[in-house]
Amino acid sequence: MACLFCFPTDKLSPEERKGKYGDAWGQYADNENQFKVKLCGAPCAEPCCWLGSMICTPCAQYKLRHMALNHAEPGSGWSNYKCCQGMFGGCCCVQPGNVGEQSCPQCCRIVLNLHPYCHFPPQTKMFLEGCCCPGMAVSASQGLVMQQYGLGLDEDDVRLIRCNNCLQWLACVASCLNICIDFDGDDAIVGILNAIADIVFCCVSGCMTARTYHEIKEREKEAPEKYRMER
Repeated sequence: MACLFCFPTDKLSPEERKGKYGDAWGQYADNENQFKVKLCGAPCAEPCCWLGSMICTPCAQYKLRHMALNHAEPGSGWSNYKCCQGMFGGCCCVQPGNVGEQSCPQCCRIVLNLHPYCHFPPQTKMFLEGCCCPGMAVSASQGLVMQQYGLGLDEDDVRLIRCNNCLQWLACVASCLNICIDFDGDDAIVGILNAIADIVFCCVSGCMTARTYHEIKEREKEAPEKYRMER
């Protein structure tokens, strides 16, 4: 996490708001409201959630999405579920909202649609999203809360976006050099960069999960009757 502090905290530039991830986060860049705890403070605010989300990411994302959906609309269960909540768009013929979410809301149904008579019990649904795209899963849950309360990006979020862009660029360059140039230690360098990227992703996704969990918990404390009655 210390590497995040090497990046500036000024607002995202127009160039940084391009692409699927830029479009997803750029819409919140100008919001003034903030989370109750900053990204780097989430492990201290919710240490068990932070650790648990890194130990078993799919289970944590399953629980977090259910909390976020039912916080936005108490008692709705999984009825408002879409794959990654449509936050990152789709790919070719696979589009959020059109892959069977309503008939089987807790998973992307890409596998299920291959066989219409194949059904999974509720405990395994949504699990596919957490396994296949954990980063998008936690981002979608966080996006639900940000959209509901008009929350913006804090300094840690901006650093995260820039750190991620930098790591992806370095990994891409290293992989290309590894193909084009043969020198001693090239595989080790690529392996180290990939390991750093994986560690940063694991820590940050845990922070995002803990922060979103903390936000939902604190918001529900402020209006307990609403959620107690509607659930």
